[in-house]
Amino acid sequence: MPGRNRFTGDFVQSHNRGSAAATAYLFLLPFLLVLAVFFFYAFGRAIFYSFSDFNLFNNPKLIGIKPYTDVLADSSFQRALANSLLYAIIVTTLQTFLALVMAVVLNRKLRGLAFFRAAWYMPSITSSVVITLIFLWLFQRRGAANYLFSQIGAALPITGAFLLLTALVQAAQVWWERSRKLPAGVLDPALLVTSALIAGVVTGGLSLLGVVNLREAVPLDYQYFADKWVSAGGVQIVSVPMLVIIVQNIFTTVPTLMLFFLAGLQGVPGSLYEAAEIDGATPVQQFFNVTVPMLRPVTFYVITVGLIGTLQMFDQVAIIGSAAPQNTIITLAYYVYRNTFQAGTAPVNLASAAAIILALITLVLVFIQRRFFVASESQS
Repeated sequence: MPGRNRFTGDFVQSHNRGSAAATAYLFLLPFLLVLAVFFFYAFGRAIFYSFSDFNLFNNPKLIGIKPYTDVLADSSFQRALANSLLYAIIVTTLQTFLALVMAVVLNRKLRGLAFFRAAWYMPSITSSVVITLIFLWLFQRRGAANYLFSQIGAALPITGAFLLLTALVQAAQVWWERSRKLPAGVLDPALLVTSALIAGVVTGGLSLLGVVNLREAVPLDYQYFADKWVSAGGVQIVSVPMLVIIVQNIFTTVPTLMLFFLAGLQGVPGSLYEAAEIDGATPVQQFFNVTVPMLRPVTFYVITVGLIGTLQMFDQVAIIGSAAPQNTIITLAYYVYRNTFQAGTAPVNLASAAAIILALITLVLVFIQRRFFVASESQS
């Protein structure tokens, strides 16, 4: 009888586990169906089309690797590849660093901190279409950016005088404090405030005496969406329109990534900072020797998400459209879209080949940064 009871108990437990698993799979079924149809099936068809002569209007026939050789020889694809890689590297690097710095700043106990967190996060919940249209307006020939830069140029004499006087007064104060055997850093906040106040008063006096004055504001007429490039050695590296998109993307994505770092900072023990402070570590040393190492798993996730998102950048290019020469802003994702829906004969095989190449590049970059740029504990 004891053996029978044990058998009955094992049967009941096995039945309960089976029922729980069946219930879980039942809830997962809609997601699994969507994943199977819109990812695995679509990805498989893309691989098939990338080796065929498919153009939306014929029965596809396998032609080997010709679509890949045609794509690699296409000058538009080469430009799209260069734009995508540069965009991904620049944006991922800058947005990761800025998100970490902002998270550290907003993790402190400051008055009105909730307001600043909410205000800084606002760009992330705004439609990318709206943000792109705003940036198009800002960087027009008679837009706010040119107006602001022209005003900065007009105020350059006064601004330069103020900064120079601030630096001189700050240097004098630091020298005086150190001559009295008192500790004083070059950027000591208390001394810096005093230096700025003195410099402001002196600059105001010089302005009243006519020594320094505002220049006449000359309207700036720079075209940000023209065919202009940052070059090195005669090689076009990155276009000015792409730099505008880079600024826009950093502006909209840093707040979201900042939240991940903020969540990670909550798990960093305060005792580590206390021990570092007792050992005489400065805030900068605490940042690089405590904060950065403790956030390696979060950094790995942020970099991975950043690489995937930037390599797939499409919407800004599509919205800007003909406002900028297409070769200056085309990316791999837009190249795939253009060859699928905008080309006359719709060379889907070329678009599919480009899409597979984009997927492989993404996997390789993620693997590289996982293998070489994160600690082993973040890979577990």
